[in-house]
Amino acid sequence: MEERTRSERRVFEGRIVALDVLEIERADGLRAEREIVRHAPAVGVLARLPDGAFLLVRQYRKAIESYAIEICAGLVDPGEDAETAARRELLEETGCRAERLLPLGSLYSSPGYTDERVDVFFAECAEPDAALSLDADEHVEVLRLDAEGIEALIRDGHMVDAKSVAAWTLYRGRFGEGR
Repeated sequence: MEERTRSERRVFEGRIVALDVLEIERADGLRAEREIVRHAPAVGVLARLPDGAFLLVRQYRKAIESYAIEICAGLVDPGEDAETAARRELLEETGCRAERLLPLGSLYSSPGYTDERVDVFFAECAEPDAALSLDADEHVEVLRLDAEGIEALIRDGHMVDAKSVAAWTLYRGRFGEGR
């Protein structure tokens, strides 16, 4: 059942997210409030090297008070398209340049409360040839894993980042394991 927005007010605006409270009305007349986190568009890149190894990043994520193993990812800058952002994030976080970049799809991280959209790409890369170019508050460890290693991380609950698991699933659906 679709919902019509009756009113909307912004209750918080930060650097990356904003929070809007919407009063909605359903077709059956029921009214309710929805809290929606507005998020800038983002990209994620599953990168593979010529030897077949995949590049992931490990970094501390304060929201979960733990380290997370993820595909490289980041925000799309204003005026930037998703492909350009994907190439930039890959280079910044891994030092690799994408020789070929293929879109795998788009996903919404959690549509029950946020409009965050992540465009996911697969990159075939040359060996890293550039220094990492991280934000001042960012610390990233680059990991090289084969397909079996990624499968084990997911199976054993060590890769819990939704966009990364989704990217791996999209990759496997399109290319098959390890190809």
